[in-house]
This record gives sequence, structure tokens and C-alpha cells, in this order.
Amino acid sequence: MNDCAAQHYANLAHNYDDTWAHRPEYLAWMCRHIAARLPVRPGTRIADIGAGTGLFLRHLIGGASAQSPILCVDPSAAMLAQLPDDPRLHPVHASAEDVAMGQATLPYDRLHGILIKETIHHISELGTTLKGLAELLVPGGHMLVVTLPPRLEYPLFHSALDRFAERQPAPQDIADHMRKSGLITSYGYEEYQVCVDRDHWIGLVANRWMSVLSSFTDEELAVGLAEIRHRYAPGEICFQDRFAFVLGMRP
Repeated sequence: MNDCAAQHYANLAHNYDDTWAHRPEYLAWMCRHIAARLPVRPGTRIADIGAGTGLFLRHLIGGASAQSPILCVDPSAAMLAQLPDDPRLHPVHASAEDVAMGQATLPYDRLHGILIKETIHHISELGTTLKGLAELLVPGGHMLVVTLPPRLEYPLFHSALDRFAERQPAPQDIADHMRKSGLITSYGYEEYQVCVDRDHWIGLVANRWMSVLSSFTDEELAVGLAEIRHRYAPGEICFQDRFAFVLGMRP
């Protein structure tokens, strides 16, 4: 994770969960899709790479235990500081690259499952990192990458959409890297309709809720916000949130 992204999450940590407070149905929807592909059962050793505040894990930890907690891996100490005080969650202050290279101290030698949700674009040397992570899986273990496609349908300003697309790896490329890492891999898409008040949406964008927005100066962001106001009338905005679920299994 680069310095800009690190500062983004440090700034966002204290109100990150509030960003999703108005979308409890989305949280439940996403967690159902994750659990269907990467179930958490007693005794399974799971690592969430880019766990952040553990917001999504709060809906998944029912199958975890204090004896085999979910590893919450994140390079942002500020985000990890917001984790619930729950013995079923074990914070690990490290990056995906640290874990893949064996430079992070983990309580497990091998893992039954690895979750990488909306973090893949922060990983450098994607092929090398995914290979290192895949080698941590036990036979029959799964790696699940949940990611946005490069081209979004979000009501953002055009330069933000273009910059996101430039930086976001395609699901097909992620799947190819996972196959080269020795995983039996498949992927598909799920869609969720988002309806949000325009002014609330503008507030989210102004607060740079997506990391790509932190790459714009205050002046550039102001121009982008004006573009959104021009393109969308006051009231409700609806759009499709589309996610790729890339699943790999170690034979």
C-alpha cells in the first residue's frame, strides 16, 4: 500500500463504519455471498487480508472461536484499532506482501481460507504475492478475492472513474495469477442495486470514501463534485454495484 493510500485509511478509520451505516442490507448481502464461498466453521483457520475495522467480519465470526480466531491482517494500525474487542478476531499489523513473503508473525503455519475483499488493487507484485499466499493454504483450502471490475457504474466524476479503471486489476487477470499459483480457479459476478440520496452521495465523495479519491487534490475534487451536481438532479440516485468473486482451491 502506497503512502497516499496509507494516509487515506488513517484519515478514514474513525468514521469508516459510519460510511456503511445506511446500508445494512448490503452488508448482509455481501456477507452471505462470502460465507457461501468461504464458510467459517469451528476449527478453521481463516485470514482476512485487508480486514480494516472488521466491519464485514462481524457478520461472519459466528463460526469462529477464541481457539481458532480469524486473522485480521491490515497494514493500517488506525483501521485495526477499530476492531471489536472480540477474542475470535486476532489483529495482525502487516501487508499482504508481508504475509506472502513470510515476514509477518502469524499464529498459524497453514490456513484453511484466505479472504481478500476490495484490497487487491493495493497489492504490489500481484502474481508473486498471490503465489506466496496460495502456498499458505492447506490442501483443499480456498482463497477468495472479492473485487470491483475496472469499469464502475458509480455516479462519480469522469476522471475518478478513469483513474480507478487504470489502477484496478481485471478479475480475469487475478484468476490467471491464481491459476499460475497452482489453484483451481473460477470466478463469477454478483450485482446489488444501490439507491442513495444525491446529497448523501456527494458527502461520501467529498469525504473521499474510496481510496482513489485521495489521489485528487482538494481543487480537483471540488471540480469533480461540481460535475456530479451538474449530472444528477437532487433526489435519489440508483446504480448497480457489481462485484467479481474469484475463488481458488489448492488441490
